Amino acid sequence: MSSETRSPLPLPLRRHASGESKNLATVSSSILPAFGTVIDEGYLQLKKYTIAPYDRRYRWWQTFLVVLVIYSAWSSPFELAFKKVATGSLMPVDLTVDAFFVADIILTFFVAYLDKSTYLLVDDHKKIAIRYATKLWLPMDIASTLPFQSIYRIITGKMHHDEVFGFLNLLRLWRLRRVSELFTRLEKDTRFSYFWTRYIKLISVTLFAVHSAGCFYFWLATHHKIPKDTWIGAQIGDFKQRNIWLGYTYSMYWSIVTLTTVGYGDLHAENTGEKVFNILYMLFNIGLTAYLIGNMTNLVVHGAIRTFVMRDAINEILQYASKNRLPEGLKEQMLAHMQLKFKTAELQQEEVLEDLPKAIRSSIAKHLFHRTVEKAYLFNGISDDLVSQLVSEIKAEYFPPKVDIILQNEIPTDFYIIASGAVDVLMYKNGTEQFLTKQGPAEMAGEIGVIFNIPQPFTVRTKRLSQVIRINHHHFKQMMQQQNEDGKIIILNFVQYLRSLKQELQQEIPFLTELLGDMNIEHVESSQEPQNTETLRSDNDEGANTQGTPTSYPLSSTLPVRVVIHGHHPNENTRDNSTRGKVIHLPDSIKDLLELAEKKFGKQGNTILMADGTQVEELSAVRENDHLYIF
Repeated sequence: MSSETRSPLPLPLRRHASGESKNLATVSSSILPAFGTVIDEGYLQLKKYTIAPYDRRYRWWQTFLVVLVIYSAWSSPFELAFKKVATGSLMPVDLTVDAFFVADIILTFFVAYLDKSTYLLVDDHKKIAIRYATKLWLPMDIASTLPFQSIYRIITGKMHHDEVFGFLNLLRLWRLRRVSELFTRLEKDTRFSYFWTRYIKLISVTLFAVHSAGCFYFWLATHHKIPKDTWIGAQIGDFKQRNIWLGYTYSMYWSIVTLTTVGYGDLHAENTGEKVFNILYMLFNIGLTAYLIGNMTNLVVHGAIRTFVMRDAINEILQYASKNRLPEGLKEQMLAHMQLKFKTAELQQEEVLEDLPKAIRSSIAKHLFHRTVEKAYLFNGISDDLVSQLVSEIKAEYFPPKVDIILQNEIPTDFYIIASGAVDVLMYKNGTEQFLTKQGPAEMAGEIGVIFNIPQPFTVRTKRLSQVIRINHHHFKQMMQQQNEDGKIIILNFVQYLRSLKQELQQEIPFLTELLGDMNIEHVESSQEPQNTETLRSDNDEGANTQGTPTSYPLSSTLPVRVVIHGHHPNENTRDNSTRGKVIHLPDSIKDLLELAEKKFGKQGNTILMADGTQVEELSAVRENDHLYIF
């Protein structure tokens, strides 16, 4: 890379000349490197006496010039209409303002620019000067800055009041491009309200149009041969000798009344020139009014678009509920959920998070939910790595009061951690709804069905507005595949929780005693002691066998795999109750599986086949819900 073109600096280094940037809201206006551009550490600094266009001090200078531009936009038409002030009180001010713009012309020769073809920052002084001199900018900047009337006075020694100087002063309006650039930058800057930035821009355009039209209309009156045959002369015969601000007030009054199409008729065109100007001004007003109305409508509609979407969604729900004759309670739940969805959209912002890199999403989730997950009993004592993995995959949701989060007997696909609010645990039994218990923040719901892989035993309903964290059981099991020790802790926490449940709750969980027996509880507890090399077999509900078997503890006993075992050959057709399939959790070894089958079917087997007749030699090949035939 040559020394004449520099790669744009990385964002943390760009603003070195003006200190570190503490707000990244102006990234949209910063110079960005093209894809594939190599940033050479040797070219991080610009050439000496070169100003970066994104330097904070240079931006402040540009903002100061905008203030002077606003003055120029007011004074140029004003001095054309009231030429006395051009050589009087405003002349020193004009010269001072012009001096600042002369300084800016000189400064521009030292400001680096972005090459649009290569997107590289050019800091070579010769190229900067050639680019500035060969474009329209330099001659127009010079023409809009030269004080022609003062130069004429210096050369001739006389003060000339010819109209040509008034029109030459209008060249200063070239500076208005700086105001346009400022508003463009502010509209992209998230530190400022887009609505108010756009609103101020529209007001500024309107005021400039009103001011310019009023001043030019007064200029027409002052140059008519017969002053009384003018729009203002018909009201004030000696208006040329009257106070300047009186004439300016009349001009602004006429301009605003005409722009707003009020048309009182007290000030109207008296000659042909004024009538032509009125026609042109009113045609211009049609376009300006359409521009203003269109922009304001867009701003208002943009602010209310979410309300329109919400109302349409609610109307669709009402139509759907009416068409399908849904119960009133269910319709109210649908409406409450939809309203809450729109109310909490700013808090969730799923569409925003989806566009962010995974690392940023994970950091956000960790900041918001790390402590909540750690407080849940199921994850008590697990490693911080697993907690970080969990929070990166969770989804936060809001539920209004009296809404079912989990339905009894539904397929277990997710389980929840209650972040805020409260829920009731209910059960339908004998056609009636029974209240079992209440759960609050940091407590869990739905984990029993997920871990046991059984239909959800309870209905969980919100008691008040609640925020819950949803964890998908597929993601959860995938994480557990590489977290063996954490899996053991989770199962131990889960079993301890089940044992601490009230007796009436335990009785409502189907096959709880058998399921606990198949989970090798003593095995999990013994695996927490490093000195214990002997692993206990799973105890059964009769306590028939307690002899330990030296074997490793695979993941299958951490997250139990449910299989169906049969006590006969897969080709045999039998309706004997004693040989019907039985659902079990897969043990740790083939020996344990054979012993469990012997206990279940009352006969010893030594061969294990799959449904297709394939012989099983390793339990790691067995998957969820497989049918095993043992004989």
